[in-house]
Amino acid sequence: MDPRYQFWSLQAVGWTGLALLVYFSLTALSGPTDIAYVLHPGVQSLIGIFVSWPLRFVFRATWARPAWSRLAINMIAVLVMALVWTVLRLLSFVWMTQEDKNFLPEFGAWYFPSILVFLVWAAIYHGIKYYRLQQDEHAELVRMSEARKAEELRRSRAESAAQDAQLKMLRYQLNPHFLFNTLNAIKSLVHSGRAEHANEMIDQLSDFLRASLTSDPLQTVSVRAELETLRLYLAIEQTRFVDRLKVEFDIDDDVLGLRVPSMILQPLAENAIKHAIAPREEGGRLRVVACTAGNRLQLSIEDDGPGFFAVDEAPPGAGVGLKNTRDRLHTLYDDQFDFRLESAKPSGARVVLLLPVNTTAAAESPAGSTAYA
Repeated sequence: MDPRYQFWSLQAVGWTGLALLVYFSLTALSGPTDIAYVLHPGVQSLIGIFVSWPLRFVFRATWARPAWSRLAINMIAVLVMALVWTVLRLLSFVWMTQEDKNFLPEFGAWYFPSILVFLVWAAIYHGIKYYRLQQDEHAELVRMSEARKAEELRRSRAESAAQDAQLKMLRYQLNPHFLFNTLNAIKSLVHSGRAEHANEMIDQLSDFLRASLTSDPLQTVSVRAELETLRLYLAIEQTRFVDRLKVEFDIDDDVLGLRVPSMILQPLAENAIKHAIAPREEGGRLRVVACTAGNRLQLSIEDDGPGFFAVDEAPPGAGVGLKNTRDRLHTLYDDQFDFRLESAKPSGARVVLLLPVNTTAAAESPAGSTAYA
């Protein structure tokens, strides 16, 4: 209920109750039956509604003061308003009843009940005020509890989605076909007398598997570290496809220290290689971009393949990596990110991630910057 409406409603109810109490306990039992005497309890209550109204502002103005100061000011206000109400209700009584006598000796008998009435009014006001504050505090605690539960649920969902994404990623990384092709490429290098390249390939495979197995899907890494892991993966794929896979990096140095979810780019690169480059005999080109777009971090993976498949023409498994990535970002950033699927020119597809920089807080960049070409 609106506080103002509640205040005036309680005013009307309280003073009406007082008028009825005065009438039935005094006027109806022992007083005269003239209409003026019957109406006066209602008139004095009507006056009381407006005389007590300023007390609300006094109590609100002194609410934050020290207890002793607040009590002193409020008591003075109660005594003053009770005096004003006593004078006005006494004058209205004389005017309505036309009694011609000296009421001064009886003033105390009128004033002290008025003090009692206004003390009760003040007590009720403070009781309601404290009750509302208690209710507000309870509502705030409930809100904080619900927010904490929502955050815990969100984190739990993020953890579940991230772990699911990691398991699916590891399933691909440890896929016998993937390992067979990689090991077969290493074997070919050894047989051709290119032992140095074979050793390099083994180191790349080892580093990539170590990075994927030790990465925590709930933690963020710098863009620099994410790109280094992606380069390990793409180097392995380039060995597999020989000259059929070309990779380009377009990276702004000022984004290398920003934080991103670990292994967020690998599924996108995997999706592009699987659906845009591997099926084509001539292979294709993969372009990785990292820059700022306004106040957000932009990451994109672009290929020069045939473009996105129509839904009814997509081969089995197409788009799974994209969906998993989108779901993971949603659980991590809620609605504070953009996930765009665009057509590249003259042909191909582009996946663009726009992440909030305030969420992907900047980390200290190592001395020097890695050059990407």
